[in-house]
Amino acid sequence: MEDHFETGRLEAFSDGVFAIAITLLVLELSVPPDQFDELLAGILHQWPSYLAFLTSFLTIGGVWLVHHAILRRMRYADPWIVSMNLLLLLLVSFLPFPTTLVAEVIESTSAERVAVLFYGATLLAISLVVSAMGRYVAARDALRREGVTASEVRTVVALAEPSLGFYACLVALAVFLPRVAAFGLLAVAAVTVVLPPRIVSRRLRRVT
Repeated sequence: MEDHFETGRLEAFSDGVFAIAITLLVLELSVPPDQFDELLAGILHQWPSYLAFLTSFLTIGGVWLVHHAILRRMRYADPWIVSMNLLLLLLVSFLPFPTTLVAEVIESTSAERVAVLFYGATLLAISLVVSAMGRYVAARDALRREGVTASEVRTVVALAEPSLGFYACLVALAVFLPRVAAFGLLAVAAVTVVLPPRIVSRRLRRVT
């Protein structure tokens, strides 16, 4: 039907955008030429760039895991899923900008607050869209593959949802303690990637 889209093409296109976004993050890592004489110190001095890079890399990795888990449980995508997926890709491809911004101003007392707020808000928006996609699929039997239950999809979506509350709290914290909030964003991203496979396997066994 005209309003049906193949999930294979949707996932392939999305994977390409995820890969490009991660590559752009790497390109922002560098040491200024004027620090080459003290190269080790220059490398260590770039810690804000490493912090921002790891946070964004792990965030994209976590989004990719949940995104893949949702799409592989779908038989086809409808126009709403396609639109939400495009919005997700818009935010993911935009992520290198606030990442660079945080890396450049995290040591500036006058600008770091706004940068971390902007960065945290972007990460929160990404998580919201992923969660919305999963909930939409869980609520529509026609979109899911045969044998895939709404509970199974909700279990997958649950991986993204705990981070929503943490991101919201960290965005609020950034108003007062931006540097602490920046490290908090890294912690949330790391937990989102490290814990899900084990949690999903355990929960899916209970659901099925």
